[in-house]
Order: sequence, then structure tokens, then C-alpha cells
Amino acid sequence: MANKEKLFTEFAAPTTQEWLDKIEVDLKGADFQKRLVWRTNEGFNVQPFYRREDLKDLKTPDALPGEFPYVRGNKKDNNEWYVRQNLAVSDPKAANAKALDILNKGIDSLGFRIPKNLVTAEAIDTLLDGIYCEIVDLNFRTCPCHALKLAEIVDAYFTKKGFDKTKLSFTVGFDPIEKMLTKGKDVTPRLADGPKIVELLKSYPKAHVMTVHTETLNNAGAYIVQELGYALAWGNEYLQELVDAGVDAELAARQMKFYMGVSENYFMEIAKFRAARLLWANIVKQYLTEGKEGAADAASSLDAAKMCINATTSTYNQTVFDSYVNLLRSQTEAMSAALGGVHSMVVTPFNVSYEKPTDFSERIARNQQLLIKEESHFDRIVDPSAGSYYIEHLTDALAQEAWKLFLKIEDEGGFLEAVKKGIVQDDINATNQKRHGDAAKRKEFLLGTNQFPNFTEKSDGKRPVAAACCCGATAHEAEMPFKKLETTRLAADFEDLRIHTEETRVPTAFMLTIGNLAMRQARAQFSCNFLACAGYKVIDNLGFKTVEEGVDAALEAKADIVVICSSDDEYAEYAIPAFKYLNGRAMFVVAGAPACMEDLKAAGIENFVHVKCNVLETLKEYNQKLGI
Repeated sequence: MANKEKLFTEFAAPTTQEWLDKIEVDLKGADFQKRLVWRTNEGFNVQPFYRREDLKDLKTPDALPGEFPYVRGNKKDNNEWYVRQNLAVSDPKAANAKALDILNKGIDSLGFRIPKNLVTAEAIDTLLDGIYCEIVDLNFRTCPCHALKLAEIVDAYFTKKGFDKTKLSFTVGFDPIEKMLTKGKDVTPRLADGPKIVELLKSYPKAHVMTVHTETLNNAGAYIVQELGYALAWGNEYLQELVDAGVDAELAARQMKFYMGVSENYFMEIAKFRAARLLWANIVKQYLTEGKEGAADAASSLDAAKMCINATTSTYNQTVFDSYVNLLRSQTEAMSAALGGVHSMVVTPFNVSYEKPTDFSERIARNQQLLIKEESHFDRIVDPSAGSYYIEHLTDALAQEAWKLFLKIEDEGGFLEAVKKGIVQDDINATNQKRHGDAAKRKEFLLGTNQFPNFTEKSDGKRPVAAACCCGATAHEAEMPFKKLETTRLAADFEDLRIHTEETRVPTAFMLTIGNLAMRQARAQFSCNFLACAGYKVIDNLGFKTVEEGVDAALEAKADIVVICSSDDEYAEYAIPAFKYLNGRAMFVVAGAPACMEDLKAAGIENFVHVKCNVLETLKEYNQKLGI
């Protein structure tokens, strides 16, 4: 007879209040809200723990995979996604050879970025030669002014080859608003081409035309709720324009595709994709049922409400220094996208911030997806995060905040009008500026750049790469009747400072460690990390018996900066004698913000490094004092 006894039934489950009482005891009087409740950048609070009762009013846990509103994914029995790699086409024959090569290395989705001069039938014939289009997901993109011509050529190619239209999965991307955001150009006259392309490709059930590139917002530093809210408004703008032009609502919705970025916020990104499908499905439902009496709510009638998402790992948090850390960032981002249930995914090579991707970096990027797909089996289980109290809460909270933003943009007259007014650009640029400020103060960490830099690394000629438009125009060449997004990477300010130091003169910073062992070691490590962010050579030490011994050792090492590292109490004893003995022969810095700081300042000491410093501005100031 099977033993049906359930484990732990003899133990009473603690209540939420009992948990809170225990936490209050452990905090020893500290404020629970300040110490444990996380106020997110997305505008809502995250509690330190969640229980089943926290989800009692949520509907998302009751949803099923493959059923409206698709919060748990568009598929019922698997979580497969296309492994995609993008190719910039300058030579169709070379691009074709590369495409055929990577198709044998795990890629099953190709993204072709085609310049306007190659939007020709001959170029497309060469580009697709030998590619079995019925089993590969194809994505074509060119400037909006040539998208209609490209669609006609692609349609003619498929027709000429006699492919089964029901099997062809492809996208001819048309997104003029993105160019308004990134280049400030007025491409509104091109919006009329959208309905024409949609009608041209309506006989292809798996074709996508109208594309929403919120990865652009992500790479400009947007917070998750901003990307999500603007994605809804952006998509709704195109959907409304198509319907107003006479395109059937179901066809219009079916041909929509969203290109979203993925940041390093692991669980929040999983929730973002879940919330995106939920909200988009409800928006599309209104179009599909509007004016139809007794319209069915059955999932089978709402297939067009499925949100098709291509995820691309972010470039905003990529770094030039310690660039292999980019692999760690993009790997967790890829995991978020996979668990979030995307249609296809691009992992950005780790070196794109400073050079054209190499064969090695592209191979690693492909393998990052293949690792989680073929070895970790992320493609087998649909929405494994479902039922997680934490992720369900994040999904609901993100959905609520994003919906508020969506409604705000609708009140402004829609996404296009908000872009013309500069509302979207101002919002994202303000976030970008804030994040750069937070990075400068180490409120936002970039491992290897503003926190724990590689002390001995040199740039070796690596320089940040400036982005260019797919038609070859740079930002300086473009007309700018509208405001545009600022897309400076988060690490750029520190990289510029470090490269400048390296090219001018690398100063030596010497740690004069003395007194309390634990405090001097901790402060020496902090100061080394602090100063190495600017590329300074740092020399740590085990400790000195007297300040004179330490200063002499620093001068022998030809130090430009002497950092005294001790405890707060001992600075009153050691700092002023060390400063006087050094006698201006090098810059003198105190590691910390001791209670006797004012006394030290009165004695002439003016440099302090501590956790409340603006690291970037402090290092710029030191460079200036050192004549660098």
C-alpha cells in the first residue's frame, strides 16, 4: 500500500505576521522599510518575501500556456525559440557565404541589414542562394524609404522559387518611428508605405512587417517599465494607423513584431516579457472585437493577439575594459529572455563596443544561446517561472506601471505625436543622464569599470565604436527636426577618463597602511579599487610602524599620490603628522570620512575618498591636480 503521508504536516506553517515579528527582532530596531523593502526604478516596491496570500487578487497565476492573454507564452507544449544572428550586408556574395556557414553552426534565424544601394533583385538572389527559406526564419531590414521596394523584391523571389507561403517565416521590417528617435529625421511621409507592405504580404501567414524596436530605448538606458510602456504605445500607433488605412485588424495585428532589449535585471526581465504579452493581447483584443456583436472570447479566435518578440541583449551595459565580463551580462540576459518566452533571440557579441565582431566573439554569442537551449533545456518547459510568488508580483506590478505610461502617451495624442513633441526622447534621455550620475557615484555598478577594475589592464588601442545608420549615414549627417535619443553607454564616462589617463601619464598611488589591521586593509582595498577606475597604478602594502616609514617608502616608489589607510579613531593621531612629513612632495589622500575630518581640513588636508564620493568627478579632479 502506497504511503500517502505528507511531509511536514505536523508542523504549523508560520503566518506572515510571525515572519514579520521574527524579522523585526533580527533587525534590532532598524527600519524594515529602509533596510529590506526595495524601491525599484520602475516605480513600485518589492518586499523581502512573498507568500501565496499575496497573489490572491491576481489573475495571472490562473492563466494557461498558449491561451489568451498569453501571459504564460504563445505555445502550449514547448518553449522553443529561434537562435538568430544579424549580418550587415555590404557584399551579398560574402554575406551569403557567411549565412550558409553559420546555419551549420546552430543558427536557424538570419537577420540581414541591407543598405539602400543593395535593395535590388540581383542582390537578394545572391544573398539567399542555397538557403532553404522554408525552414529558416529570415529577417530583412533597410531604411524605411526603401522598405516597400525590398518587400516587393522578397515577394517576387519567394514566388519565383515556388516556396510554400504557409511555411515561410520572415520579416520585412518597417519602423520609420525608430529613425525619428535615433536620428531626429522626419520620416512621417513614409508611414503611408506600411499598409501597402502589409497588404502585399498578407498571403504569408507567418510574415511580419510593422516592427517596434524598443531595443533602441533599452540601449539608450531606459528602465524596464519605460521600454514596456512605450512598446505598447508604439505598437498601438502602428496598429491604429493600419486599421485607419483600411487594413483588417486581424491581419494588422498578425504582422506586428516587437524587438525588445534585455537588461541585466534578471527576474524583472522575465516578468517584463510576461507582462508585455498580457497587455498587448488585451490591446489587440479591443481591435478584434470592436463593432462585432457577440464576438467570442475563446482563445482560438484571438491568435492574432499573440505578441511576437525578438529579444536582443543590451549594449548599454557593455564595457571596453574587462570586456569578457560582458559575457556574464549577456548570458543572464539571454536566460531571462528564454525563460520569458520569446520568439527569437540575438545575443550581442561581447566586443561590439570597441570593434567589429570577430569570428570568435560571434561563435561565443551563438554558443551562449545553444548552451541554455541544448544543454540546459530551456526550450523544453513553458514558462517555468509561473507560480513564483515573486515573479507573479513583478509581472503584475510592471503591467500596472506600464499601463499608466501607455495611457499617458495616449492622452498626449499617441506615440507618434509624443515623439514629435520630444516627450519620449526627453523621458529616456533623463533616465540615461540619471543612470550615468548613479554610475559615477557607484549607485549602479559596472563590474570591471566603476567597481573592481582590472588594475593592470591597458586599452591596447581599443576605442569605443560609434554607431551608424543602416543606410550608412552618421548622426552628424542626418537632418534633425526632432529631438533624438542619447545612446551613450553607461561605462563611457569612466572609459574616456581611463583612456585619457593612459594616453597622458599614469600616476602611482601608494597605500600608507597603518594602525588597526582590519580597517587599514579594508580601506586600502577600497582606495585601490577607487583609484584604479581611472587607470592609476596602485601599490598596496601590509602596514607600516610609523607614518614616516610609510611616507619614505611611498617616495622611494615615486608615488604621485599617498593614501593613508587606517581607522577613524586613529586618523586624529596619524593623518596630520603624515601630511606634514610628506610636505607637498605628493598628493595626500585620506581613505574615509572620519569624525575629525574638519580638523584635518583645518590642517590643510583636502582630499578624502569614501563611499559617498562621486567617484568619476573625484578622479577627474585628481587628474586635474596632477596635470593629467
